Amino acid sequence: MLTRNAQLKGPAPGGDSETSGTRTERGTAPRSRVRAPALRKVALRALHLVVVVFLVTLLASALVDLIPGSPGSAILGPTASADQIARFDHEHGFDRPLLVRYGHWVAGALHGDLGTSLANGQPVLDTIVQRVPVTLELALLAILLSVAVAVPLGVYTAARAGGILDRILTGISSFFMSIPNFIAGLVLVYLLAITFRAFPVTGWAPLSDGISANLSYVFLPVLALALAELPAYHRVLRADMISTLRTDFVQIAHAKGLPKTYVLFRHALRPSAFSLLTMAGVSFGRLLGGSIVIEMIFALPGLGNLAVQSIPAKDIPTIQGLVAVVAVGYVLVNMAMDLCYALLDPRLRGR
Repeated sequence: MLTRNAQLKGPAPGGDSETSGTRTERGTAPRSRVRAPALRKVALRALHLVVVVFLVTLLASALVDLIPGSPGSAILGPTASADQIARFDHEHGFDRPLLVRYGHWVAGALHGDLGTSLANGQPVLDTIVQRVPVTLELALLAILLSVAVAVPLGVYTAARAGGILDRILTGISSFFMSIPNFIAGLVLVYLLAITFRAFPVTGWAPLSDGISANLSYVFLPVLALALAELPAYHRVLRADMISTLRTDFVQIAHAKGLPKTYVLFRHALRPSAFSLLTMAGVSFGRLLGGSIVIEMIFALPGLGNLAVQSIPAKDIPTIQGLVAVVAVGYVLVNMAMDLCYALLDPRLRGR
């Protein structure tokens, strides 16, 4: 009876520890549930970064063993004597085993030393740091321009799927998807640089020379890259938007009398942007090391141009440093894309 009365009366006025503890857990549990998976995801992506960089740089170190004969003979040429070749290999450590060479390179990389270029004798890291801003600006502006044009076009054509303008824009996208970026670059040079003389043909002006001067040199290569990326972005977003516009929550938003533009950009665009975000991340990572042709056409001092100069010269330290930098950049961009998914869909924050 006493037990039953105690149960009916409930806890003492001061409250018991179990109840207060439960209240505390209820107040802090949601925050811990969101924070722990996010930290775990960052840790997993960081581990993935380490594994990818390890494998890529190890394969880059193995390039020495893939060269027919001695690296010194391939670099110095057929006129070099056997003593010169042996001295060259020993001086640069090419006569050491693969794991020893790789361990020495990793020890230097951890201290900011990626080796010395065989072509010009300068530190590889200094050369890469000088050229990274060019390629980074080129890739970033190309992605931003492509997304800025693809989003309104994709939303508009999805809202009017099957219409005349939708068919015209889809046909134009198919046309530009079939044109390589170097063809687009040559056409842009002929039309806008040679014929109308609106932009310089080749060269580069850093941001320190002024934004207008920088944009005048970067506009044509950025436009050439954007014309290759824009059609794919437009078609992917259009397809996802069409599927999203058929869902129940969008139909309910229309039934409530919300403005059509508000429904398209506020309710339909956000869940339709996952594929576009993924493509933008992949494209950005690819452009960090894949804009070689455009950099050669416009004579831009970027990473692609450096790679073209280093490969024929058999500049192995520079090639290895380039591979490591591009691999790190590619993985970091994809990590950022994974974390941005939570901004588009809050349901993913707790996973």
